[in-house]
Amino acid sequence: MSAKVPSAWFGQPRGLTVLFLTQMWEQFSYYGMRALLVYYMTKQLMMGQEKASFIYGLYTATAYFTPIVGGLIADRWLGKRRAVLIGGSIMAIGHFMMAFEPLFYPALATIALGNGLFLPSLPGQIGDLYRSQDPRRGWAFNVYYVGINIGGFLAPLICGTLGEVYGWHYGFGAAGIGMVAGLSIYIAGSRYLPPELPRSSPQRVVMRWADHRRVFAVLLAVGLAVTVFRGAYEQVGNTVALWADSGIDRVVGTMTIPGTWFQSMNPLLVMLMTPPLLAYWHRRSREGREHSALQKMAIGALIVASSYLLLAAVSAVSGPAQASWLWLALFFVIFTLGELFILPTGLGLFARLAPAGVGATTVAAWFFAIFTGSLLAGAVGTLWSSLSQPVFFTSLAAIAAASAGLLLSIDRAACKVEAARKVEEFGT
Repeated sequence: MSAKVPSAWFGQPRGLTVLFLTQMWEQFSYYGMRALLVYYMTKQLMMGQEKASFIYGLYTATAYFTPIVGGLIADRWLGKRRAVLIGGSIMAIGHFMMAFEPLFYPALATIALGNGLFLPSLPGQIGDLYRSQDPRRGWAFNVYYVGINIGGFLAPLICGTLGEVYGWHYGFGAAGIGMVAGLSIYIAGSRYLPPELPRSSPQRVVMRWADHRRVFAVLLAVGLAVTVFRGAYEQVGNTVALWADSGIDRVVGTMTIPGTWFQSMNPLLVMLMTPPLLAYWHRRSREGREHSALQKMAIGALIVASSYLLLAAVSAVSGPAQASWLWLALFFVIFTLGELFILPTGLGLFARLAPAGVGATTVAAWFFAIFTGSLLAGAVGTLWSSLSQPVFFTSLAAIAAASAGLLLSIDRAACKVEAARKVEEFGT
């Protein structure tokens, strides 16, 4: 009898640890660069706020559009592993290019191109780690989400501090090193990853899409709702960062808290809040009172809406004076709780409903919703300079609440599709 391979964090397979550590360092590079991007454009490149916000939105949108093509390439030709290695290498090159001011625009394009291959191919391997009846499968994406947020937590502290204190290019260079670290972990831990499934021919992919019209119709509707939600959600790295820089009193004693540090609160809170939230959901499941996936997502959107209402109230009361940094900290607590209800749940739904052989392509469809939402967020961000702060934050709350309404309107159809997929998969 062969020795039993021990499980890793939270009792999950070792391959999940390899995947989330790889993604953790990719997120370190992405969030490290993102924490600096708006500040770099407005303070170093001397761009106006509207142009900087538009470029920020366009970049984040493009970074989530390229996975649509990248997922198809991975499913049909490269395979997920090779796509991760090629895409990650291209991204590392792009991050190092950011250290050189004349290469600013080519660097952004390079990172976005590499991201297209990398992003859908890594989480697309998670489902292959488990057998169909493995009860750990439903928790995998929440555990994965905790792991990758370690990188999001460290990035603003390390890359942000290097960029703001020692020079922007040091921060961008550190982001590149993080991407190389992620690739190294992926290569070293490849023996724990699931074997590659046979790649699908283009004709077979078309057949699967035709056979699963109801599945993709529901995912399209969910994607539209998530698009609306991201229009508000993505303001954290854009207009909320600008407000943190100018509208918040960040002085504590003799120290001024760097603006980029606040962006570390979100991933830190993800790590702290996920275990008790999973325990709460598990208890509700045992009691037969578990919310459906779309109900959880709608609750999350409403919680995010309430976080923006808090900012609207704070900015209205403080007026031209700076508000206490404690209000911004409270905003991130509420905001992150809502995020945990909607984003890992949505990603898990797309991966769970993906037909066999087109996993990366289906996961890429989730990132397409992030693409369209980022475009919307960039357009919404341009209103920051023309609207009062209370009106602007109230508008964000309305956008998030509208997405909750859309999610609830398609909940019944989504439950039927998910039940049908379970019967198809388990044969019961």
